[in-house]
Amino acid sequence: MKQTIFISSVQKELAEERRALKSYILGDALLGRFFDVFLFEDMPAADRRADKVYLDQVDRCDVYLGLLGNEYGYEDAQGVSPTEREFDRATAAGKQRLIFVKGENDAARHPKMQALVRKAGGQLIRRRFSNPSELTALAYSSLVEHLVNAGTVRTRPFDAAACPEATLDDLSRQKVQEFLARAQAERNYPLGPRTPTPKALAHLNLLDGEKPTHAAVLLFGKQPQRFLLTSEVKCLQFHGNTVAKPIPDYRIFKGTVFELVDQALGFVMSKIAASVGTRAESSQAPVTYEFPRAAVAEAIVNAVAHRDYASNASVQVMLFADRLEVWNPGELPPSLTPASLRLPHASIPRNPLLAEPLFLTRHIEKAGTGILDMIGLCKAAKLQPPEFRQEMGQFIQTLWRPKTVMGTSSGQHGGVHDGVHDVAHDGVHDLHLTELMRRILAMLTTPASTPELLKTLGYPRRTRNYSAAMKALLDAEMIAMTRPDAPRSKNQEYRLTDKGRERLSGRGGAKST
Repeated sequence: MKQTIFISSVQKELAEERRALKSYILGDALLGRFFDVFLFEDMPAADRRADKVYLDQVDRCDVYLGLLGNEYGYEDAQGVSPTEREFDRATAAGKQRLIFVKGENDAARHPKMQALVRKAGGQLIRRRFSNPSELTALAYSSLVEHLVNAGTVRTRPFDAAACPEATLDDLSRQKVQEFLARAQAERNYPLGPRTPTPKALAHLNLLDGEKPTHAAVLLFGKQPQRFLLTSEVKCLQFHGNTVAKPIPDYRIFKGTVFELVDQALGFVMSKIAASVGTRAESSQAPVTYEFPRAAVAEAIVNAVAHRDYASNASVQVMLFADRLEVWNPGELPPSLTPASLRLPHASIPRNPLLAEPLFLTRHIEKAGTGILDMIGLCKAAKLQPPEFRQEMGQFIQTLWRPKTVMGTSSGQHGGVHDGVHDVAHDGVHDLHLTELMRRILAMLTTPASTPELLKTLGYPRRTRNYSAAMKALLDAEMIAMTRPDAPRSKNQEYRLTDKGRERLSGRGGAKST
């Protein structure tokens, strides 16, 4: 059954607005399904007092919508206009009241209309408009909010809505535990790894009734892409500055949002030039990349966290000879523009239930400083400022490579494939060091355990590439176990060998990249 909206105003002054609003509501695909509109000029002639008829209609309506202008209108014996009588009747009857005031200048209003505007403002939010177009837009927003609050329609964000075919069995208990452990360590999160999965999900608002939400599947799913196919990330490397074949490397990464970020970041960092410094200031040799790692991570996390997951498109990470581009489906919120991102701005996450766990694991910050941090990192590295643009329904972030490598193929200045590829194709006696292997060697100038290595690398868990890189380094005798007789010992650590030190310093074996 449709709800009735009673539109009240001084008859002569706002006739155009009343008609426009009625036509809009009845013609709208959503509002027309749920509302009828009553205007007093539509009432047929009857042998009844007009004021009695209108007040009866207020009693029958579901929503009172008052339009207040400059004029106060006809006054009865008590000096009160029909418009104010109708407002008072709706207030006494406990009706849903929506008040819209025309114009910003209250000085031009009749003194009694000024008083009515103040009275309405003291009881509820009044919205101002200047023309029928603004009025219909404001009324639409208010009426939809009324339908949502009444439970007539559900308009939950995509990440908060239940994933239709998923159950709690489709979530990984191990991934939930790993998240809780990291959130507790990074942000002092109150729930620990032993927290039951349903309680952990409820605490993060990741349940819709008893079903996991889309966000829950993206964060902790055993196979997230089974339910959300386009949540994958596509990573491509190009020789030149345009999208053109041949494509040296093209990967499609699948997994949770945490895994997608780690895999995409690993792809980019393994393709760019890096230099290993000296240990003059610390026990570990510093590694400097042509892009600041944190800037690349920020761009990728932005794309994964803020993309439109209802889109059929996927996040794309494309490395060209002169730049890195990160594309994600969806556009900026209306209050933000590419230009405004360069100034301090509010954080307006498209997927707030995804953003919260990423914040808890320190993948992102909530203050809206990520883009500014990216700009600052590139400036400190003496790179061109990052660029941001919207194009064809996509938000695009561009990081520029150093001018010294622009115009050359990334494969010619240090780009390499991941650890799995290199271990399979390079001999252990002339091992081609990947970016991941080089980082591990730099970290093992002092012995470290696997958990310590993973934490320093920023990996939430052991990955296939990590295991392959460690095996290759062990086989090549560049690193060694501190407890070789007990390889599975919980106290096992790894150390750098003399051969590893030579390779790290660039004095031995194949050239590192």
